[in-house]
Amino acid sequence: MNTHTMTLVKDYLTLCKPKVILVMLVTTWVGMHLATQTFVAWQSFLWGTIGIALSGSAAAVINHLVDRHIDAKMSRTENRPLVHKRISVQNAILFSILLATSGLLILTFLVNPLTALLTLLTVLGYAVFYTLFLKRRTPQNIVIGGAAGAMPPLLGWTAVSSETSAFAWLLVLIIFTWTPPHFWALAIYRKEDYQNANVPMLPNTHGIAFTKLFMVLYAILLLVITLLPYATHMSGILYLSCALILGILFLRQTIVLYKTESNTIALKTFSFSIVYLLLLFSALLLDHYV
Repeated sequence: MNTHTMTLVKDYLTLCKPKVILVMLVTTWVGMHLATQTFVAWQSFLWGTIGIALSGSAAAVINHLVDRHIDAKMSRTENRPLVHKRISVQNAILFSILLATSGLLILTFLVNPLTALLTLLTVLGYAVFYTLFLKRRTPQNIVIGGAAGAMPPLLGWTAVSSETSAFAWLLVLIIFTWTPPHFWALAIYRKEDYQNANVPMLPNTHGIAFTKLFMVLYAILLLVITLLPYATHMSGILYLSCALILGILFLRQTIVLYKTESNTIALKTFSFSIVYLLLLFSALLLDHYV
């Protein structure tokens, strides 16, 4: 494989946002395992993972397409493939159609129609409703649009059980509550980028101090909500212990951010929030099988 081909493959992979997809898949896998008292059938795991990953990647490509003009004005995204036209708009559209079609067909015929339908609604919610409309119109974009990003554990659950559950929606609620403080930390760190791109993120419209306060409030709310799996007998004492420790650490991190002017702390908070979510869902999985 020559250098040009390797670069092109890397650019197409970049369009899929692999790091985001990986975090999404971790929560999907936990949803799969919590949906059964035994072990997940390999067919559901394999095809569910592939179908959801392909569909999520399609949404990521659409996000790149819609945001390419904004991306050109932001230092974090100015080197993306569509900004520098290393991949044409036409090819990116075809790529997203290929990913979405194959992903949804796999889910429909090799998993179950319910998972395919919910995945389609999730893709539309993120790629169209959030990216095309909410992101440019309201500082509450990430709060409302976070509903789409919170769906993966539900998709994993339905991929195994072929039905929804209050427990599955509880997992969605946890990610839905986690998303605003997670993303606002990045928005604080990249405030000038969003200002240049004229994207109404909360730090730009209401100020950094206001945003930090709401991050602390959301961290408190998140701590309470993460206790619900134990309160509803979905999980046991192992999960409860982990949820309390992680929740207190996350709350502490948001308080540290609230008290400081350092942009470095905002970036650390963003990074810690990802670790927090991965550890929390790992605790759910571990508790389920111990």
